[in-house]
Amino acid sequence: MQKTNVMRLLDAAKLPYRTAEYDYDENDLNGMHAAEGIGMPPEQVFKTLVAKGDKRGYLVFCIPVCCELDLKKAAKAAGDKKVELIAVKDLLPLTGYIRGGCSPIGMKKPFPTYMDETAQLYEEVAVSAGARGCQIILSPEDLAEYCAIEFTDLISLL
Repeated sequence: MQKTNVMRLLDAAKLPYRTAEYDYDENDLNGMHAAEGIGMPPEQVFKTLVAKGDKRGYLVFCIPVCCELDLKKAAKAAGDKKVELIAVKDLLPLTGYIRGGCSPIGMKKPFPTYMDETAQLYEEVAVSAGARGCQIILSPEDLAEYCAIEFTDLISLL
């Protein structure tokens, strides 16, 4: 695997991480495929979603790949009345990442970032390494400190 910008940033910050690669499927970018591919429970593999709030602007949410983002909880966490996910076509120009390879680490600009509180239950979590087919595995505390992430309740129970 070629080093991604995410890996270079973590190296520069001297944060410990490891990578895991998997074969991705263009038709299956919901994240469950990534969890299966790297052999981690889906509760420990986090997808990165970008939304726009009515007051605070762009926001980033990291939730387990097996869950759905609760937009009401997301809005409450951000201090907004309403939050909507951005269109996929807006993802690359805004963040520098494509769908299926969006990472909370190294976006073009820092945005307020929230991670579901369940991440704190694990010694390690996985997030995208900034490219499809590769995940970064690291401590949720290191990730939170590096990206100024706030842990909060973000998911709806299915």
